[in-house]
Amino acid sequence: MTSGLEAAYAACERLAQSHYENFPVASRLLPARMRPHVAAIYAFARIADDMADEGSRPASERIAELDAWGARLDRALVGADAAGPNADVFVAARHTIEECRLPPALFHDLLSAFRQDVTVTRYPTWDALMDYCRRSANPVGRLVLRVAGVDRADADTASDAVCTALQLTNFWQDLEIDWKKGRLYVPESIWGPAGARETDLTSRRLTPQWRAALQDAIRRTRKLFAEGRAVCDEVSGRLRYELRVTWLGGTRILDKIEAADFDMFASRPKLTRADVPSLLWRAFVWRD
Repeated sequence: MTSGLEAAYAACERLAQSHYENFPVASRLLPARMRPHVAAIYAFARIADDMADEGSRPASERIAELDAWGARLDRALVGADAAGPNADVFVAARHTIEECRLPPALFHDLLSAFRQDVTVTRYPTWDALMDYCRRSANPVGRLVLRVAGVDRADADTASDAVCTALQLTNFWQDLEIDWKKGRLYVPESIWGPAGARETDLTSRRLTPQWRAALQDAIRRTRKLFAEGRAVCDEVSGRLRYELRVTWLGGTRILDKIEAADFDMFASRPKLTRADVPSLLWRAFVWRD
């Protein structure tokens, strides 16, 4: 690996390590050979996600910036100069895509979801939310599997279930944060029949109706975690424990949401250092 490429990967790893995440990102549990590649994927997605989230700028500007981000990736893949802001990301991403034989379409799926985040703030049905997760979350799992050398339909299906469950968990956990940004990810097909009202969220009131809606949403999310659990054993070595800890971390957040009686306005449930020993032990034992 050339010094320029090493520097590009190092920049991606610094970015990955500087952002707080609920779940491990390029952690020490990952095999050393995978860490730079996962960091490159994460850096590409993280920067694009931040572009979509900059709500102070007009939607047209953010979408144009995301379009330009995707075009830069396409140019990098045909050998064009990656000069410009965050050039290291494209140097590393190109090498990762070529080295691990990753489908570029998965990167563009992510950008499609980020564009949607700019303009869509409500989801009428569960299926509409699942389509969003298909593009916003599932590509990451498939990319990590490819980096690990796993390319099978059954593994992809299990990975999709877990990635969607992790994305949904983050939505329920960040209910208040997203609401302040004008977004509501709980589909109307869930909160409407429960008798919940958006005005209750404006007044920071978790009514019994909203608790019932969130209970339904979390039930569906747990089902997805269960459907995808097998992906944790589709890989070997330390990556197996990385995936187990990730799976366990997601379900632990759901436990905390339920323990808080679904009131994310009172306190945002999150993982803490106190959770680490239990997560590591359960990842090692790995039983229901």
